[in-house]
Amino acid sequence: MSIFSPSSPTLFLSTTNPRVSLLLPSTSTSSSWRVRSAFRRFPFLAFSAAHGMAETVQDKKCSATSTPLPVSGSELGYSRTFIDARSEQDLLSGIQRELEAKTLPETIAQSMEELYHNYKNAVFRSGDPHAENTVLSNMRVAFDRMFLDVKEPFEFSPYHEAIRAPFDYYTFGQNYIRPLINFRESYVGNVSIFTNMEQQLNQGENVILISNHQTEADPAVIALLLETTNPHISENIIYVAGDRVITDPLCKPFSMGRNLLCVYSKKHMNDDPELIDMKRRANTRSLKEMALLLRGGSKIIWIAPSGGRDRPDPVTNKWFPAQFDANSLDNMRRLVQHAGVVGHIYPLAMLCHDIMPPPPQVEKEIGEKRLISFHGTGVSVGPEINFEEVTASCGSPDEAKAVYSQAVYDSVCEQYNVLQSAINEGKGLEASTPNVSLSQPPLQFQD
Repeated sequence: MSIFSPSSPTLFLSTTNPRVSLLLPSTSTSSSWRVRSAFRRFPFLAFSAAHGMAETVQDKKCSATSTPLPVSGSELGYSRTFIDARSEQDLLSGIQRELEAKTLPETIAQSMEELYHNYKNAVFRSGDPHAENTVLSNMRVAFDRMFLDVKEPFEFSPYHEAIRAPFDYYTFGQNYIRPLINFRESYVGNVSIFTNMEQQLNQGENVILISNHQTEADPAVIALLLETTNPHISENIIYVAGDRVITDPLCKPFSMGRNLLCVYSKKHMNDDPELIDMKRRANTRSLKEMALLLRGGSKIIWIAPSGGRDRPDPVTNKWFPAQFDANSLDNMRRLVQHAGVVGHIYPLAMLCHDIMPPPPQVEKEIGEKRLISFHGTGVSVGPEINFEEVTASCGSPDEAKAVYSQAVYDSVCEQYNVLQSAINEGKGLEASTPNVSLSQPPLQFQD
């Protein structure tokens, strides 16, 4: 059976973080086309990428408690309603004004106001002496981008390249999430392996990160924890993203700043029986895009074979990586194997659920409530797991798939336990083990 068959389990790869219509194929995947498209859609944003960075309060060299950049009225936004806001009252009254003008749907207006208060409370808990300016600066740009998408919805192609100009959506997302991370209680496991990955990418080889998935902010957390030691990885990861993060107006602006392969998650494949065939066809297009990318080499792709975000145990309320789907992982492995380029598959563990936990149960409707907190986070990578070695004694392909998937999952769980011990049990660097060497992101010391 072809791995691109519409009925193949390959279609159930995973989810991550953006949204919009997956029905429209991209007319071009070149960077030049995307820049031209961006300028065509945002002619009023003819300011430099540097201005886009300055719109949010902290640049990449600042810590979560550093002095914010001044709010300037000279940078242009989509709407004066939000970009000109100089106080909390201006922002909230702007929402009400657009609601009354019927330019904001009531559900989105309510979600924006709720998001503002939750974000404000989280940033204030950080102890940042400039928290008020941080919140105002970041939320006015966030609301401006959200309002733009309500008026002119952005459509994601099967393969979406991060939009960096004329507005830098990547830096916008980094600066928005940065104040939510307690860097002094955040950890990176096995940074030397991340360094090896960068060397492999520079040699034209592919890297696949098989990971658990916890929040919509996962891409920003990875990029923020690695931006000083491994900036190439931070900015170039391609995330396999579920449709929900490319359809929710509150999430779309953050998704626009990431490299994405857009798919429909298996958890939502059957939400509407009439759309199942369409979703499968869309997934097939995205997987073909993935195959083309891998054939070009030097690609790093993040995927969560669980098909969605981790959830806490309903009885113990403890968080743990969701079990991987063996078919999804095996199909990813075969894509790498058939790319004609050397490829490496690494198990990656993430712990960041506290800063933006998902709803307790999987929801069909778009527009989930965003709970936000200030907390430590962690990411760790383990050594490659050789398929031939771990499946040498298997008697059938199905057994081999299951054994390999379990071996990768066990590595993720082992690393997750170390991060859990370091962050939530307060053991810090002492939680390191022979297999997981913890360090802290240098960013935290740059006050």
